[in-house]
Amino acid sequence: MTLSVPPPPRAISTGAPWRSLRGLALLLLLPMLAGCNLVVMQPSGDVAVQQRNLVLASTGLMLLIIVPVIVLTLLFAWHYRAANKEAVYDPDWHHSTQLEVVIWTAPLMIIIALGALTWISTHTLDPYRPLTRLAPNRPVPADVKPLTVEAVALDWKWLFFYPDQGIATVNELAAPVDRPINFKITAASVMNCFYVPALAGMVYAMPGMETKLHAVINKPGVYDGLSAQYSGTGFSRMTFKFHGLAPEEFDAWVSKAKAQGSDLSRDAYLQLEKPSEAEPVRYYTSVADGLYSSILNMCAVPGKMCMSEMMRIDAAGGAGIESRENRERLRYDNRHLERGDEAPGATVPASGREPRSEAPRGGAHGGHEAPGTDHAPVAPTQRSP
Repeated sequence: MTLSVPPPPRAISTGAPWRSLRGLALLLLLPMLAGCNLVVMQPSGDVAVQQRNLVLASTGLMLLIIVPVIVLTLLFAWHYRAANKEAVYDPDWHHSTQLEVVIWTAPLMIIIALGALTWISTHTLDPYRPLTRLAPNRPVPADVKPLTVEAVALDWKWLFFYPDQGIATVNELAAPVDRPINFKITAASVMNCFYVPALAGMVYAMPGMETKLHAVINKPGVYDGLSAQYSGTGFSRMTFKFHGLAPEEFDAWVSKAKAQGSDLSRDAYLQLEKPSEAEPVRYYTSVADGLYSSILNMCAVPGKMCMSEMMRIDAAGGAGIESRENRERLRYDNRHLERGDEAPGATVPASGREPRSEAPRGGAHGGHEAPGTDHAPVAPTQRSP
């Protein structure tokens, strides 16, 4: 006699309900996205508004091709599915002049439109080009003097000079509403990137070079500014606040800076230039003569040759064999090491100092060295600008 063994019970599948719950949870989280601050798409400065409009126009032109292609792909897949016996199958079809005209004409027209739009916008929104308008249908009045701001990227903070007002600030920027701003931007150390999303696009800050940005803020408020170029350990804290103020409020802000600030002498700047993170807002009621020019020409440190002087010598044909005497005066990147204030993360071999951790030396994979291994001291690296 044979005994029938009942089949094992089926495992209860829980995948589908869990997928449904995850999908429902995602739908419930979507309304939270409404709290995001899409400042790039809702800027407060006319230059940033024009850049936003360029992004929207370019995206719209590209969608004129992308959307029909996606729709037709889904339509063809549905129409010519295996279950549709009414779909005509023509294996010998190979060409249609009308279809070729449509396929090539539409993208060609869009590329022409994108090219024309990009050409016009590239020249109109050139950051070096002075503003011709404050907002749509609002040209810049002939009697309005732009506000000049000289921005310097330090490790890891921002220094702003106001030459017409005679003040300077750290990690705080202010400008009157509806007044053109003329930014002059440089860096004292590595490359950075000046960026106020609500105001205008990002512009690089580079040592020994000056870049420019013309912009205007049209709405009062407090906006975020940052460095958009990674520059070391303090990069994430290299932020500042940009205040869009009414004209009388801007005058009051300047008066506050003069009342609460200290003098930014050459020695005070050299102390400020040392690498540091999360610096508080500072005000300076006066600035040493020619300080921004010295920073730009990489000669704020006493004894260094200015870039402008070196270029004058080069333009005159060079100094010949006597130029060897200028080599030490042109060394710039080792100034922090010479003063003993290099960045906190700098260890061997870049700085010539021992690692600060207790981990054994021996390479990136943690290997051990043979007993009695002798290490020669690592010389500091020195580079000319």
